[in-house]
Amino acid sequence: MVEKMKSFFGRFYIGLIILFLYAPIMVLVMLSFNNSRSRVTWGGFTLHWYGRLFSNSQIMEALMTTLVLAFLSALIATVVGVLGALGIHAMRQKNYQIMMICTNIPLLNADIVTGIALMLWFVHFIPLGFCSVLLAHITFNIPYVILSVMPKIRQMNVSLYEAARDLGANAVYAFFKIILPQLTSGIVAGFFMAFTMSMDDFVITYFTKGAGVNTMSTMIYGEIRKGIKPEMYALSTMIFVFVFVILLAVNYLPKKTPADRMRG
Repeated sequence: MVEKMKSFFGRFYIGLIILFLYAPIMVLVMLSFNNSRSRVTWGGFTLHWYGRLFSNSQIMEALMTTLVLAFLSALIATVVGVLGALGIHAMRQKNYQIMMICTNIPLLNADIVTGIALMLWFVHFIPLGFCSVLLAHITFNIPYVILSVMPKIRQMNVSLYEAARDLGANAVYAFFKIILPQLTSGIVAGFFMAFTMSMDDFVITYFTKGAGVNTMSTMIYGEIRKGIKPEMYALSTMIFVFVFVILLAVNYLPKKTPADRMRG
């Protein structure tokens, strides 16, 4: 009896957590199909807002800016972060600990502090605009990549690299053929983490963007006083479905085993 009660309350607790997490998203999805602009009245099912979404040049421009910014910042941050993680791992213990503390500071620091500091730095050297936002996003994305790659570096088999070097492989060839494949999962995780953080960021973007540069987050913030357009519900729903499909594909598509890779 006690075990059944524990099982029931455990499932109830998990269900409650999932409800709190996904109920707002489900409401958002429903509003994207609501024929009424009201958030409390159901006006019937419609795809009208999806059609209006693709014809709204302001939203499309902000979406394109957001995606380009997120992709470029994640890509550059991934390259810098992987090289940085390898460099930090090769340091002596004391220097290693100092660098790891420095890496964690941007994660624990308030976004508003980082945003204002970067804004004050940029206004002295470059005009605020797309480049300043890109540099700001690269800056706060690098620690996420380092912390995603670092555990894989600790698990890495260094003997394979040394064996490749002993057999005549140069450093570059051994790095791409031996080191990089062992870090792939950490690199991919770091890239998607950086991409997500860049798309989601508002505070740092708000302080470092110039006139005429709008991302999805800053555009929505600017529209709050006038009221959120229903087209934004449609866009948010599409982004949610896209992420959900990617997660399903990653978790349920058959994965190649090392033996399969050898045959391929």
